[in-house]
Amino acid sequence: MRRRSTPRTAQHIAASPVTAWWLTPVDLADQWVVVWDGTTATAISADPLTVLREHRARFIERERVAASDRPTDPAAKFTGDWWSTPPRSMVTSTRSITDLGPVGLAWVEDGLGWERAQAKRVAATPTRTVFEIDSADAWAELCRRFPLEQTASKRQDWYRTTGRAGRWVVPDWAQVAEHYAGIHLQVGAYLSAAGTEISVDDNTSSVIAGWDPDQTYWFSPDIAYAGETTAWHVTEHGSRWRADPTPY
Repeated sequence: MRRRSTPRTAQHIAASPVTAWWLTPVDLADQWVVVWDGTTATAISADPLTVLREHRARFIERERVAASDRPTDPAAKFTGDWWSTPPRSMVTSTRSITDLGPVGLAWVEDGLGWERAQAKRVAATPTRTVFEIDSADAWAELCRRFPLEQTASKRQDWYRTTGRAGRWVVPDWAQVAEHYAGIHLQVGAYLSAAGTEISVDDNTSSVIAGWDPDQTYWFSPDIAYAGETTAWHVTEHGSRWRADPTPY
């Protein structure tokens, strides 16, 4: 009974005006960076392409070492690198939802139990478009256009979650940054595709791994912290985030 009602529930949620923004592009007028308690805001790089190229070089070397040192059996008890995100040194942001605050406060893929945070507004005036991940097909397109081999690095981790053995790639973010100002994962695509095998071609697949819903990674220096900062805390029951009356 429960299983049969699940599609109907999903249809009602998808049809609700409250969730209509789940299928929309990045909102350039409303972007916030979440700074968790005890951390500092990510610096905006004046030369993000160099940062991304250095990150790619490290991943290519990591893949070379993994191909030499790690077992080829996908079922081997070995853990490597699960995530397929751009480097964490890139600024990331999400939109805000009325009094609920920035999406990045509550919807975190790999949270560490934070209970306090600040949210800093970001002004984004990119001169190039932001690539929209609105479906598994959009992710597959990125991987076909800009593939970066990651089979040895991710073989065991992605086999455990998908059951697939074969070649794996992720997008080469340095190449992506040559064409786009950033990349945005829509909530609908996160819900339908994150953590699943995404076919790139007959022999290759990928996984959206470690991303947060509505998250935008910025590959452009055409962004700036806008000066507006709000403080937030988790309510005593841990059910939601609330704005502090005064900064902490």
